[in-house]
Amino acid sequence: MVNPQIRLRLATSKMSRFLNVLRSWLVMVSIIAMGNTVQSFRDHSFLSEKLYTGKPGLVNGLQARTFGIWTLLSSVIRCYCAVDIRNKTLYNITLLTFFIALGHFLSELFIYGTAAATIGVLAPLMVASFSILGMLIGLQYLEVEATSHNKKRN
Repeated sequence: MVNPQIRLRLATSKMSRFLNVLRSWLVMVSIIAMGNTVQSFRDHSFLSEKLYTGKPGLVNGLQARTFGIWTLLSSVIRCYCAVDIRNKTLYNITLLTFFIALGHFLSELFIYGTAAATIGVLAPLMVASFSILGMLIGLQYLEVEATSHNKKRN
């Protein structure tokens, strides 16, 4: 039988590795979003050519800058979460940004018809989906970590 303390150390090591991978993922996604923000401000045709190809005529400069601001805000939140991944409130807000992004792109694809199933839309759908999955797994690790930390104090 394996000593419970050894089992706890192994589980903690595994949690830390996963959370470090998740942190790296969040930084990478954040950096890519910063690039998309810059592109949205530079030329609004970026959105009509890559994302909203279903009805490109609806894309204008104002819509592109609004998209850019949303993307920048999401990027900053995700980067801060990578820095302080154990902050439960920040973690939940970051997870929510991915749910909002997923909902946005799915609604543009299936409800409004402004997006088509191109790589420009499938990529953010995959990033949002993988991020949600990873963050939900990470949330379980954080809860186990908090529980074991509370047991140590008692």
